[in-house]
Amino acid sequence: MATKKTDGVDQQLVRDLAGILNDTNLTEIEVELGDLKVRVSRQAAAAVQAYAAPAPLPLAAAAPVAAAAAAAPAAAVDSSKNAVPSPMVGTAYLAPSPDAKPFIEIGSVVKEGQTLLIIEAMKTMNQIPSPRSGTVKAILIEDAQPVEYGMPLVVVE
Repeated sequence: MATKKTDGVDQQLVRDLAGILNDTNLTEIEVELGDLKVRVSRQAAAAVQAYAAPAPLPLAAAAPVAAAAAAAPAAAVDSSKNAVPSPMVGTAYLAPSPDAKPFIEIGSVVKEGQTLLIIEAMKTMNQIPSPRSGTVKAILIEDAQPVEYGMPLVVVE
């Protein structure tokens, strides 16, 4: 059977996955084929999402994070209770635009309700406010990083 592809997405694969959802009464199914990940879910309206897997961080970019974690292992455990979780799935941005100054930096003093970052979800920019006043102790994400619901974003103590 020949399959029709549009922009690298196998439409027959998506149709087959949707058929499996209907036949099994599942609400979501996800398949990874190499660097292509396809998720088909059934909610209020059926949604199909296809995206390439994120590229791994270069070793040089990961080293400062590992060094900071090694320098303060006790703080990492303690900071989890002060982490601000992501309220949604989307792409997090640390500044209002690519050439603008970030909303916060490590050591910034923030007030309750102050914007910490923005998360783009479904072409909408959502401001993420600080749940409390305090000092930014850690920024746990990179600019333009995909985030999941409940993922820790920033530590405010």
